[in-house]
Amino acid sequence: MKNSTSLNRKTIVFPFHSLRNISCPEDLKNDRRVYTGQAPVSSILELPTNANVRGYLVEAEGKQKRTYTSVHKAIRNTLEDDPENFSILNNGVVIVARDIEVDENSKIKILKLVGPSIINGSQTQGVLNDLKERDRLPVPEVHVKYEIIVMNDEDLIAETSIARNFQNDVMSISIAGRKGQFDELEVAFKKVHPSLKLRKSESEIPTGETVDTEKLIQVITALTPNELWPKDGEKDNPNKVYTYSMKAKCLKEFQEVFRKAHDSSDLEHKDYKKLYEFYLDISGDAWSIYRKWKSHAGFKGTGLKNGIVRDGDEIVEVADGIVFPIIASLAVFAKHSRGGWRISPPEFFDEIEVIKSAKQAITEIAAHNPWNMGKSKACYSHILQITSLYKKLTPHG
Repeated sequence: MKNSTSLNRKTIVFPFHSLRNISCPEDLKNDRRVYTGQAPVSSILELPTNANVRGYLVEAEGKQKRTYTSVHKAIRNTLEDDPENFSILNNGVVIVARDIEVDENSKIKILKLVGPSIINGSQTQGVLNDLKERDRLPVPEVHVKYEIIVMNDEDLIAETSIARNFQNDVMSISIAGRKGQFDELEVAFKKVHPSLKLRKSESEIPTGETVDTEKLIQVITALTPNELWPKDGEKDNPNKVYTYSMKAKCLKEFQEVFRKAHDSSDLEHKDYKKLYEFYLDISGDAWSIYRKWKSHAGFKGTGLKNGIVRDGDEIVEVADGIVFPIIASLAVFAKHSRGGWRISPPEFFDEIEVIKSAKQAITEIAAHNPWNMGKSKACYSHILQITSLYKKLTPHG
């Protein structure tokens, strides 16, 4: 068993109506206990959700704006129109706790839960809290099914949370975040951007302070140099077109690299360890490079209209379909030194020449369509010719 000394050991009182121990022999053998029963819906309002792979999805829209899914509407409708059948129609909540105590001296039946968290049922809790706090309506005095799993194996808690949420189509970013696969990446990223944090759950929305982790991984993948590129038969000319449009594939690759880099077999996965090192080392610079090209002043005067947002003379935003072929071409400047991996173009590198090449690619190859450009291998190769030439002209390059 893996016990964490940093767990939140806060004890929360949980009133209940009925309680039954349904632990099986395997649970008892592995120092687990499982309980089930019915509890007043008010009992779950204050429970944390820190161990869940997803929080209350509606919270992503903010306090004033709410966009409810069909699931949220169904929960709300049952509470308002058919509360007597709520305990039957609702799936209930699953709670994990590090310890549990039945208080037999209390006037009402209560459990004392140590370090509890909802791991399935955050949407039910969220709708109830909206009803009470946002809409100032009384919470119906009805009951909800609960299951409490008492254990201290943090890995199993994470796996249980993931498994219990699969029926709700949990996004991969929530699973990766819950498994801690972004933790080292965030530490490395903060060395360059200390005020920013990485998005680790679908419940979090990218903002000025929260970086789109999937986008970051797409950018890093595009910047990966040939010598680190996965052995897919195109080592000399890797096809990076998918880095623009297939964020799920980029994230899946990162998860695979993470898993193999942390494997105990140094020999078998040494290439993945090097690639994972690149992800970490380049993360902060990668985001700076992406943001730079997203509003590069060099696009002034190009005459490009499609994919370029302007505010007067200022370049506000350049479409990813234009940016990604450029970023992918910069991989030739990836260099490893004592300080780790960096993208280090030569001093005589002229970014305007790259922009001219990008303009030619979008007009002559992509028919003025940024989406076509982002998905065209010919466009990537066209711009790569320019950066490769600079690389060849670089001393010791």
